[in-house]
Amino acid sequence: MHRSATEINKKAMIKFFLMVNKQGQTRLSRYYEHVDIHKRTMLEAEVIKNCLSRSKDQCSFIEYKDFKLVYRQYAALFVVVGINETENEMAVYELIHNFVEVLDKYFSRVIMFNLDRVHIILDEMVLNGCIVETNRNRILAPLFVLDKVAES
Repeated sequence: MHRSATEINKKAMIKFFLMVNKQGQTRLSRYYEHVDIHKRTMLEAEVIKNCLSRSKDQCSFIEYKDFKLVYRQYAALFVVVGINETENEMAVYELIHNFVEVLDKYFSRVIMFNLDRVHIILDEMVLNGCIVETNRNRILAPLFVLDKVAES
């Protein structure tokens, strides 16, 4: 029995990726399936409320509607990922940490003024909701090329 790429993709998929500050403001959002703009706003508000209201002692995995939330807090920043119920929570938890380490390696200061670069990093790591790269050097290679072009 053959399954289409869409069926396979729905089995293990990241639905969305959010970066949120402690005040609950979304700093970055990337959706890997269509969600209406009005619904995105409501979804983000509910997801952020759920994650920010939890104590540090509670688990970083939350069952939410028909999917799961995986989140990590880094100082004043929360990274929240919505995943299908079949996706591996620990793999996504580690993806978040790897993403933050890549940001730390690339940026020497505040990243919020360089959101285009943050999007490039995320796009190198996740494609169509699937994790495609975790090697930091390969993730950053396109950015270093862009930086060299910008310098010349």
